[in-house]
Amino acid sequence: MGKQMTELLKGTLEGIVLALLSGRAAYGYEITAWLREQGFADIAEGTIYALLVRIEQRGLVDVEKVPSEKGPPRKVYSLNARGRADLAEFWTTWGFLAERLERLHHEGR
Repeated sequence: MGKQMTELLKGTLEGIVLALLSGRAAYGYEITAWLREQGFADIAEGTIYALLVRIEQRGLVDVEKVPSEKGPPRKVYSLNARGRADLAEFWTTWGFLAERLERLHHEGR
């Protein structure tokens, strides 16, 4: 992954994870696997776990410990009302930026 992609991803990864959790609850490894399936192959599991800790501390998700067949219980994350509000703000900001960038792209031709 190039430097620009890495930097852009850093700024949007939280919104991407919140969007994923808006559709269904998931645990860390599931989120990482889904991101990799979507082409984000270079994202380290540690990056996702650190992000999950941050969004949990900010009160954007509810966490349920679910027994695991292998090892300790898994923390399953689901988006709560505060997280949905944060995600809505992310999509508004994303729309604003995407529109301006598209305009700049076409004006540059």
